[in-house]
Amino acid sequence: MAVWLNRLLNFKRGELPLALLSAAFFFCLLCGYFFLRPVRDAMGVSRGMDELRWLFIVTSIAALVFVLAFGGIVSRLNRRRFIPIAYFFVIACLLVFAGLLVVDGATGGGLIGSDAQTATSRLVGYTFYVWLSVINLFATSIFWAFMVDIFDVDQGKRLFPFIGIGGTLGGLAGGFGTRQIAGMTDSVFLPAGLMLAGATLFAVAIVIMLALDRAAVRSSHSKLGTSVGLQEPVPVERAAIGGHAMDGLVAVSKSPYLLGIGGYIVMMAISNTMIYFTQANLVLNESDNFSEFIANFALFDVLAQTATLLTQMFVTTHLIRKLGVGFTLAVLPLVTTAGFAVLALWPTLGVMAIFQALHRATRYAVSRPARETLFSVVPESEKYKAKPIIDVFLYRGGDVAGAGIDGLFRTLGLSLTWLAAAIVPIAGAWGVLSFALGRTQGRKAGQLQSAGDRLDVECRINVQT
Repeated sequence: MAVWLNRLLNFKRGELPLALLSAAFFFCLLCGYFFLRPVRDAMGVSRGMDELRWLFIVTSIAALVFVLAFGGIVSRLNRRRFIPIAYFFVIACLLVFAGLLVVDGATGGGLIGSDAQTATSRLVGYTFYVWLSVINLFATSIFWAFMVDIFDVDQGKRLFPFIGIGGTLGGLAGGFGTRQIAGMTDSVFLPAGLMLAGATLFAVAIVIMLALDRAAVRSSHSKLGTSVGLQEPVPVERAAIGGHAMDGLVAVSKSPYLLGIGGYIVMMAISNTMIYFTQANLVLNESDNFSEFIANFALFDVLAQTATLLTQMFVTTHLIRKLGVGFTLAVLPLVTTAGFAVLALWPTLGVMAIFQALHRATRYAVSRPARETLFSVVPESEKYKAKPIIDVFLYRGGDVAGAGIDGLFRTLGLSLTWLAAAIVPIAGAWGVLSFALGRTQGRKAGQLQSAGDRLDVECRINVQT
C-alpha cells in the first residue's frame, strides 16, 4: 500500500509518514481557523463598510507590533519550544474572547451590530477582528517555515502540494461545519461556541506538531535528521536561533530577494482586499442578521476550499515541477486580471462567488506552495524572523493599500470597470516580479547544491583520513 501511494504521489520511499503528519498538522490548523474566519468577517461588516476600512488600518499597525515581538521571542527560543508556545497563546486568547462573550450574553447583552449590542460585545468584536487577521498570517507563516526547515528544495516541490491538500480539507471541514451550525441557531452564544471549536483544533495541532518534530529528527528523509556524509541519521542540535527582535526588518531591508518576495506579497494583498470588499458588500446586502452573516461568509469559504482542493488534486502536484517557480507564481496575477474583467461585465453574487473561489484556489493551491519554495534557499534566522515581517506586516500593509483604493473608487462613484482597469498595471508588475523571483530562487538553489556537494566531498575526505 505504501509503495503504491509513493508512486501515485511522487514520493520517495520513507517520505510518506512525514508527509502524512505534516498534512494532519495543517488540517487541524486550518480547520480551527475556518471555524473562526466567518465569525471575524461577520463582526467586521456588521456595522458597515466604513468601519471595516478603519479596522484594516488598525490591523496593519497591530501586525508590525506583533511581528517585532515575535522576532524577540524567536531570538530566545528554539523551534520546538516557540511553535507550541505560539499556538498555546492563540488558544488562551480564544478562551478569553469566548469567556467575555458568554458573560456578556448571559447578562443580557447582544451581538455586535444588533440592537442589543453592548460596549463589551462591540469591543470584543473589533478586537477579535484585528487579532485574528494578524494571528492567521502568523500561524500559517510559522507552519510553512517549519515545513521548509524539515524538507529540502526538491522535497518541497513534491511534498508541499500534498501537505497543502491536508490544509484545504481542514478549511473545507471548518467552513462546512460553521455554515451548518450557523444555519441551525441565531443564539447570542454562537460566536463563543465557534471560538471554542477553533481552540480545540489548535490544541490537537500542537500534539501533532510535536509528534512530527520527533519523527523528523529520527528520519533520514528530513533535513533535521541527517548529517552530510554520514551513514546514520544524527539529530540536529536545536539551539535558540539568536539575534534580536529587529533582525527581521533589517534582513528584509538589506536583501533584494526578500524585498522582491515582499513586493509579491503586497500586490497579492491589494488584489485580495479589493475582492474581499466587493464580497463583503454583497454579503452585507444579502443578509438580515448576524447568523446569516456567518453562514454566508462560511459558504464563500466552502466554495473556495472546494475549488482549492480540486486544483490541488489535479493541477498543483506537478505544476511547480513542470513549469518552474516563476511561471507558477505568475498564474495568480493572470487569474486576478481575468476575474475582475468578468466581474466588471457581470457584477452578480454568483459571478463573485465563482471569481472568489477561483482566486483563492489559485492563491492557496498554486501560488502558496511556489511562494513557500522561495524561502527554501533562505537561512533559518531569516525564515523565522524576516518571513513573518513579509507574511504578516507587508501583507497587511497591502491590505491597507487595497482598502484605500477601494474607498477612493467608491467615493468617486467609479464602477467595477474602472476597478478592473486599475488592476491591469498592478498585475503586469506582479507578473514580471514573479518571473524574476523564480530565476533568483533557481540560482540560489544551485549555489546551495554546489556548496553541499563541496561539503560532502570534504566530509568524505576527512572520514577517509
